[in-house]
Amino acid sequence: MSDLKTRLAAYQKDKTLTTKGKLSSMLFVSRLAKQRGLPLDSSILVADSQGQVRGLGKAAVQAILKDHGVTRVLADEGGRTSRGSLGHMHDYVSFLNQLHGEGIADPQVIEEWWVARVNDFFTAQPFILRYDTSKSLRTMVRDLLAQAIKRQKENPGTQYAGAVLQHLVGAKLSLVLPEGAFKHHGFSVSDAMSARGGDFVIDDVIIHVTTAPGETLMRKCAANLSAGCRPIIVTVHTNMPAAESLADIQGIAGRVDVLEAEQFIATNLYELSQFKTADRKVTVEKLVDRYNRVVEDCETDPSLKVTLG
Repeated sequence: MSDLKTRLAAYQKDKTLTTKGKLSSMLFVSRLAKQRGLPLDSSILVADSQGQVRGLGKAAVQAILKDHGVTRVLADEGGRTSRGSLGHMHDYVSFLNQLHGEGIADPQVIEEWWVARVNDFFTAQPFILRYDTSKSLRTMVRDLLAQAIKRQKENPGTQYAGAVLQHLVGAKLSLVLPEGAFKHHGFSVSDAMSARGGDFVIDDVIIHVTTAPGETLMRKCAANLSAGCRPIIVTVHTNMPAAESLADIQGIAGRVDVLEAEQFIATNLYELSQFKTADRKVTVEKLVDRYNRVVEDCETDPSLKVTLG
């Protein structure tokens, strides 16, 4: 089995099969191999127009992905109009037939392998901070966080939203504070393991960044207060009421600041640009650049990076 996957990986690399159109073709042909069996005759996959792969399209590709629990759209055209799709199809069929002749082809494993590559394609795409002068900076930040939340829902078990928010706040802080004023940490590095009181420790202020405030966080804030520190909770706007309610239940309401993340970031962007229109986009670019450097230094997942759109 490992030999089969090694061969598939080498084939993908050699043929540079990493774009959405090419991945659609590979997935579609792999499904046909599973349905019809190997060896395949590539001539039956040529449409009457002689310019497209018969049956290849968005609906067919999405149906395969849905069978594996993937709901994101790989390509609106499903690879059907992809330049060179026929050539890729003929070559891939020949490759599959070769694997069959060697006795190592397993159509089910092959299909699952390509689905995994599709997931790699999705997660490798950077988030986009869309700079739109018709929108507020707060809205732009909120849109970026919404992308992370959406990707997290599409990939159960991941924590994209929390990681993006933590590093956005960290990048923002690094733009307004002198170098060395605090340390950045990987999102998965817990406070307990690192012996720190929160995500960012700056003098007696301890900042907790979270998309989902809970009782555990409130206990940390209570411990911060007992140690003579000033806790700040930075969370998304939808969970502000929950954070404030939990603080009240814990008996620390009025002693901990609960701040909306989007506004926390946007306010500093305005201040750093001195509220000048000409400097606003430059400041946003600095934030994105600093954010990406934090991700490079603290994380192993490059899909957490952000590009300015």
